[in-house]
Amino acid sequence: MRSLVGAVLVVLLFGPSAYADIVDPPAVFTTHSARDPWHIDWSNVGHPTTARAARSIVLPADLQQPDNPPLHAAAIEHSQAYQTRARIHKYASFATLPLFGAELALGQSLYNAPTNEGGKRGAHAAVGAGIIGLVAVNTVTGAWNLFGEGRIEKDGRTLRLVHGLLMMAADGGFLASWASAPHHRRLGTTAFDNNKAMHRDIAIASISVGTAGYLLMLLGNH
Repeated sequence: MRSLVGAVLVVLLFGPSAYADIVDPPAVFTTHSARDPWHIDWSNVGHPTTARAARSIVLPADLQQPDNPPLHAAAIEHSQAYQTRARIHKYASFATLPLFGAELALGQSLYNAPTNEGGKRGAHAAVGAGIIGLVAVNTVTGAWNLFGEGRIEKDGRTLRLVHGLLMMAADGGFLASWASAPHHRRLGTTAFDNNKAMHRDIAIASISVGTAGYLLMLLGNH
């Protein structure tokens, strides 16, 4: 009897704890609360690991500084001779339009009144010689710089090339105009009038081409 009572007491004392151990679920089946994505853990602020992580943040490609910044094109330096030719070309060109205008006025006056030749004919020939001398100087200085040291200068090269070609075409026209000038009437009135008309047409065409080439550079700020 005494043994039976002892056994009952043992069951009553140790049974609940053993049952609790059995029914408690294993740790692997326990659930954890979902992590709040907006929660900030301020306890790690200032921690060395957090600081290193902040320094290792990679910026987007468009915000990163390039390792090797682009190099600018080096300025082109020309010789003193190039600068001298450029100044001669520039200052001589100031006489272009005045000479063209004077030659047109004198030539038209002689064309309309061929009997009044006198001083007008001499002035017309003098201005024509001035035009030929001017275009000769500008052709030499311009072509020398354009196809010499200026060949490595890309900025505005197309504009200068077109200007040069127009002025060279005008040069040929001025020479043709000089060669076709009616110097005397020994060939007869009809031949003289034909030569006079051809001389005028060539001169007007040459002056027009030369003016276009001059204005091209003037308006292009060169």
